[in-house]
Amino acid sequence: MKIRVLTALVALAIALPLVYVGGIYLTLIMAILSIIAMAEIYMMKRRVLVSVDFVLAALAAVSLTVFDQNLPLDRYRLFLLLMVLLLGLTIIDSNRFNFEDVGVIAITSLYVGQGFHYFLQARASEKGLALVGLLLVIIWITDSGAYLVGRTFGKHPLYKPISPNKTIEGSIGGVIVAILASLLYTSLVPLNMSWIQVVIISGLLSIVGQIGDLVESAYKRFYQVKDSGTILPGHGGILDRFDSLLFVLPVAYLIGLF
Repeated sequence: MKIRVLTALVALAIALPLVYVGGIYLTLIMAILSIIAMAEIYMMKRRVLVSVDFVLAALAAVSLTVFDQNLPLDRYRLFLLLMVLLLGLTIIDSNRFNFEDVGVIAITSLYVGQGFHYFLQARASEKGLALVGLLLVIIWITDSGAYLVGRTFGKHPLYKPISPNKTIEGSIGGVIVAILASLLYTSLVPLNMSWIQVVIISGLLSIVGQIGDLVESAYKRFYQVKDSGTILPGHGGILDRFDSLLFVLPVAYLIGLF
């Protein structure tokens, strides 16, 4: 527990100033995180990192994370170009790298790249810092609230085959606590949102964040691993820590928050 708390404090000490500053520094960190996340996917699949296909996979995730639409080659076109190159690679060594591998890379690079990209988009929006703060409050408070409520009152498993420790009571508690925390946050930080909007948005994103957490639990069970990685002592890997964010940010964009 001490290692877990210490790691969280160090991570926050590094992350919060970068989120505050934004710009190229935050973009660089998001790009690095996307590469690490793709490396974790590769390690879970027990594939070799020192390979041409991993370089292309990492570039695919980074292209979706960083590149903007106003560049000569926008991020979707670059992503498609990288997919074509990966498909071509299956011809060279179909026994080692095949069509199924390309499919996994396509899905995971979209999953990772879009999530981190929309974090950058949210930060660059008109009320970026305040909005990112709200989104992080929803994600973090949902996680903590679900854990505490579930541990205290939880009796009914939420979805035992995938995540046996999560409970229905904890899930509901996480949503309620996230709504209350969001109402408090928006009362202190101006975001021009009515209390009804805050309740609906925070409740929806809290549920989406929990779905993201369950999705990560599902593919970890599929690959038969406890954590996605070991880069964060006591917390696992980057995907373990950003699973909710990777789901919440694209949905926040789709509902027009930024």
